Amino acid sequence: MLLNPVDEPFCARVRQVLPDVLRPIEPRYLDEPRGRFSGHAGAVALPRSVEEVSTLVRMAAEARVPVLPYGGGTGLVGGQVMPEGPAPLVISLERMAAIRAVYADENVLIAEAGAILSDVQGAAEDAQRLFPLALASQGSCRIGGNLATNAGGVNVLRYGNARDLCLGLEAVLPNGEIWHGLSRLRKDNSGYDLRNLLIGAEGTLGIITAAALKLFPQPAGVGTAMLQVASPAAAIDLLALVRDRVGDCVTSFELIHQQGLDFLAEVLPDVRQPFQTAPLWSVLLELGLPEGLSPSDVIAELFQNAEAKGLVSDGVIAQNKEQQDQLWSVREHIPEANRLIGSVSSHDISVPISEIPAFIQQGAEVIAALGDFRINCFGHLGDGNLHYNVFPPKGRSKAEFDEIRGDVKRAVHDLVHLFNGSVSAEHGVGRLKTGDLQRYGDPVKLQAMRAIKAALDPMGIMNPGAVLSE
Repeated sequence: MLLNPVDEPFCARVRQVLPDVLRPIEPRYLDEPRGRFSGHAGAVALPRSVEEVSTLVRMAAEARVPVLPYGGGTGLVGGQVMPEGPAPLVISLERMAAIRAVYADENVLIAEAGAILSDVQGAAEDAQRLFPLALASQGSCRIGGNLATNAGGVNVLRYGNARDLCLGLEAVLPNGEIWHGLSRLRKDNSGYDLRNLLIGAEGTLGIITAAALKLFPQPAGVGTAMLQVASPAAAIDLLALVRDRVGDCVTSFELIHQQGLDFLAEVLPDVRQPFQTAPLWSVLLELGLPEGLSPSDVIAELFQNAEAKGLVSDGVIAQNKEQQDQLWSVREHIPEANRLIGSVSSHDISVPISEIPAFIQQGAEVIAALGDFRINCFGHLGDGNLHYNVFPPKGRSKAEFDEIRGDVKRAVHDLVHLFNGSVSAEHGVGRLKTGDLQRYGDPVKLQAMRAIKAALDPMGIMNPGAVLSE
């Protein structure tokens, strides 16, 4: 169905009903962090309530105007910008940023979709609780966008993705109706799960306006260490050893390759690194332990056992919060170093955990067959999610390899598919990977997705062109 661009008569009708909602179209609403997409917009609206969001969506539906939901703008697959098609109405939730309620005894927090993730974390901490979703962009990303993309991050191993941290939603559907689904229940089998349908839909089925989020007890002690491992296979064996000792107290288990540390030394030399000579492979480990266990003692014991098995050869165990922050600073600055170096092609992929060593080995062979490249493979080993990024050789720029970028991406994604993995682990599909979803996705699943989209959004106004190719 053909859509209409936002025009001045439409804006005039919006101003008449909601006089203080439309705002100037700033560049931040039209760009995404990697510079892969540049969008356009007919108008930008900043509603202050779910009722105002409902009014805007209802007016857009009546005028057959495309709607582009906007969170913090930190997405990496172009879901928050619309490069082509009729100029959309961008609806930003940034003025809906309240923490509506905290039920500490229930371990539940209710936040509006525009709340910045770090503010949600802070509100939980004020109640002596933990909201464990943790991302590099947590100072600017917003919880609505986190849920719309089913964000992952460094704590998925213990606490799960954003989907696993949500009990209920308030949302505006494509016809403008409000779904009042802010349930705090942990058991509710009353029909189809609309909550999980909207989470991960990237704004194509409606706009999340508020969420009931799960909180957790704060661990009594936190232990952090960076350990030099013999190989990715040794890292997997180390994870099994750690889990056998402390069970679900493993919060994070990050695999880091020497290339990422070399990039830090090259472009971010002020980031303090724990090893004088960067190891080929290392693991950043964090434990959240109950009272009665000394984090440093537990990690020291784990290191001794792992060393005896030939899994680790060196390590740094943080002795205080400052040292923990220094170790995490290394991991958190790797994406920034990647950006400064400039990748030919970046890939957010997942494969079965036991297949990771073979995938890494075959991936190096596949990329070598395409030319002389550097590979920075790092990420969330504990849940099988790797950031597998390919860079030009030192002294050359990514622009020199634009013609081959598609071949690199195709080679990596074909290999991921061969290993029964996913080409979209935690960043979503957006507009960047709609072709990949069509190529690698199960046909029956795609058919069902299109049927759901047609049922909930028959005019196709919600984030057109995202997730499902038109």
